[in-house]
Amino acid sequence: MSLLDPLTHALAAVLAAAHTLTTAIGLAPDSGVGWLLCLLALVALVRLLLVPFAVHGVRQAHAAARARSDLLALAHRYRNRTDADSVRARLEERRTIHAEHGVSRWGCLPLLAQVPIWWALYHLVSTVAAGASVGAMGAQTVATLAAASLLGVPLISRGYAGSLIHVAVVVGLAVGAAALSFVTQRWFVAPNTVLSDAPDALVSAQQMLPLLSAVGLLVAGAFVPVALLLYWVCNGAWTLGQAAAIARWAPTPGSAAALAAATRTLGTPRGGRFNRRRR
Repeated sequence: MSLLDPLTHALAAVLAAAHTLTTAIGLAPDSGVGWLLCLLALVALVRLLLVPFAVHGVRQAHAAARARSDLLALAHRYRNRTDADSVRARLEERRTIHAEHGVSRWGCLPLLAQVPIWWALYHLVSTVAAGASVGAMGAQTVATLAAASLLGVPLISRGYAGSLIHVAVVVGLAVGAAALSFVTQRWFVAPNTVLSDAPDALVSAQQMLPLLSAVGLLVAGAFVPVALLLYWVCNGAWTLGQAAAIARWAPTPGSAAALAAATRTLGTPRGGRFNRRRR
């Protein structure tokens, strides 16, 4: 019994309901297209439920960007003052700045709250692809997944070895997931991140992240089932669209994306719809 079992079973119920719907509209229970639609529905529902977390993250990024100059000035004023009174005064002023700009001390909690959801979703897809039942995904439903295929390649198959069509499908899906991750990180997340005052090590890590995430997905493609690769592609497409929308309409103040937004509006700075100053 795992702590994530209730969440995994809830997601399994959604996937089972989506499969019932696809069969009701005329698709065969073991249709690869039908299971692709099921994965799309599962990803869409989960990502829609996580939209409030994404909105909160954008607002916190904007708040932190607005507070950055005040925090730098504060650090400069107390640069060489390490006595107890100075430390207390600095902490108090820091809290005041955070309150003024709406920076929450619990700003990372929404992000951490999403981790169990992602893990449960990964566990569900990988488990049923391995032929095991999970909650509402009973043996009969799982068997239809085992019989489903994409271009003749079983959704439960894995690895880069096999027939030419098998290798082409697996490589295509792995490259697609890797490309979506790389484009998202390189052209939408990185330009919307402010690292002007960050340590060199953090800047280097940020620059390497797009390549590392893409390579990681390509390596994982050799070990995970095709069904999970399909899930990664669907989820990556949503992530790309969401990151692109945030970078265009709600860019972080001071970022390259915000500068590009200002340029598009003829030099008028634009903070985005989530850039609300809290008092």
